[in-house]
Amino acid sequence: MKLIRLQYTKWFNILKDGLHRNNPIVVAVLGICSSLAVTNRVENAIAMGLGVTFVVMASSAVVSMIRNFIPSKFRMVTYMVIISAFVIAVQMFLEAYFFTISKQLGAYVGLIITNCIVMGRAEAFAAKNPVRYTLVDGFASGMGYTFILITVSIVRELLASGTLLGTQIMPDSWPNWVVMSLAPGGFFVLGLLIWGIREWSKLYDAD
Repeated sequence: MKLIRLQYTKWFNILKDGLHRNNPIVVAVLGICSSLAVTNRVENAIAMGLGVTFVVMASSAVVSMIRNFIPSKFRMVTYMVIISAFVIAVQMFLEAYFFTISKQLGAYVGLIITNCIVMGRAEAFAAKNPVRYTLVDGFASGMGYTFILITVSIVRELLASGTLLGTQIMPDSWPNWVVMSLAPGGFFVLGLLIWGIREWSKLYDAD
């Protein structure tokens, strides 16, 4: 009973770290380029977030399973090969079933290979922990990244075009904020969000 309780506690702490305490964008400031580039529309943010979550979970799980067989000199190359295989799978899936979103995301799906979140979790966590914890860590990191992307995209799409997921939300008289469809608008929204979450975290930790 005590062992089960300890395992659930560790799983909860890993989830909490990925979603809040060590959120890859808010705390570690990783994945900023993609978070600015693909958050002009909510559907793009969802696709990118879920794609990264899948890649980080799958690649981390494989790294965890073979971690004792990877020579230290070749670990980075091995990680890249594993990550590349899953990124290609995500890219092919989007092109087959969500072609429009795939075209909108463009090269950024392929650039998941270079996303520091994926490589970072493989090196910092998966290479040192068993699969059962690695999957939880990958899910938490991916969902933490996805949450920020979706939040930023909701603000940007509403202000830029008055829509959410292609559905008109704002009245016809709404003046579209063109800057919100551009990278500077995304940078402004993301900066405010990071500041707000960090300030809230200080109050939360103080309590």
